[in-house]
Amino acid sequence: MHIGNRLIDSTEVPFVIAEIGINHEGSFEKALQMVQDAHSSGAECVKFQCHIIEDEMIAAARETIPSNSDKSIYEIMQRCVLSYDEEKLLKQAVEELGMIYLSTPFSRAAANRLEEMGVQAYKIGSGECNNYPLIEHIAAFGKPIILSTGMNDINSITPAVEILRKYKVDFALLHCTSLYPTPYHHVRLGALSCLREAFPDAVLGLSDHSLGNYTCFGAVALGASILEKHFTSDKNWPGPDIEISIDPQELYELINGSVAIHEAIGGEKQILKEEQPTIDFAYASVVSIREIKEGESLTEENIWVKRPGTGEVLAKDYKSLLGRVATCDIELGRQLSWHDIV
Repeated sequence: MHIGNRLIDSTEVPFVIAEIGINHEGSFEKALQMVQDAHSSGAECVKFQCHIIEDEMIAAARETIPSNSDKSIYEIMQRCVLSYDEEKLLKQAVEELGMIYLSTPFSRAAANRLEEMGVQAYKIGSGECNNYPLIEHIAAFGKPIILSTGMNDINSITPAVEILRKYKVDFALLHCTSLYPTPYHHVRLGALSCLREAFPDAVLGLSDHSLGNYTCFGAVALGASILEKHFTSDKNWPGPDIEISIDPQELYELINGSVAIHEAIGGEKQILKEEQPTIDFAYASVVSIREIKEGESLTEENIWVKRPGTGEVLAKDYKSLLGRVATCDIELGRQLSWHDIV
């Protein structure tokens, strides 16, 4: 898939999304600082959440309390919303720094706002993975979509994928576990292979809520092309997602570590020509361990294997030499050549 000029697939280094989300707690200044800190850490993409409360939830949400908070979802979102003008200014700041601005719409009105803002792509959260009316509304814009799949299985993901295919949009599926934080034994990186088998036309990735970067690194080795982690400038700030967020140093390590792992995967088990200088000193050659006269048999008492590996006869051939005869006098400590032996 492409987002702007950025190609996202298995041939490219992982696309790391620093999810600022609602970690700004409604503060434009905090949001801007996180944009700047993410950029300083090497991020190419930051993501926010777009909440328009009246189109997103009803009054009953005032009684619904998430597992990672003691406040209702209504109160949290009411506290954390940014205005349309603030979101436009953040998008401008992100793009002036050369990064990609993404945002997750949680309602039809939010999606329309983002479309009016001219976003390049959409991120749809796990809670909307089976919200097929909203997915279709967003897909109709014709832009790339990254879809998180937490709290869903193949059966419920399939209709969403069918909508994305119907509108012929580039799309990615992110494996996700909607536990905050996610215990490592519930991360289930094996789900990436399940998604690959079920949806071979999808770009795959991991939206991770476990602590630290370990599982993201594991996902890269398993073929993830997108990595998403909650991000904050300061882990001492308040906020429902701060506990599962990485800070600027960890974001830097995630970006650079994922590049290193991507470069390291693949290949075959064979000897590289670049290993030759190491072979020269690390291999062992067959050498004489005492003087050997012409016509004398080679035995364990007069030949052995020693470094360097620059001799003509290497240690792998040692056994085949035993019992054979020297064709010339061989001084002590000489690497044997094939013409020395008959």
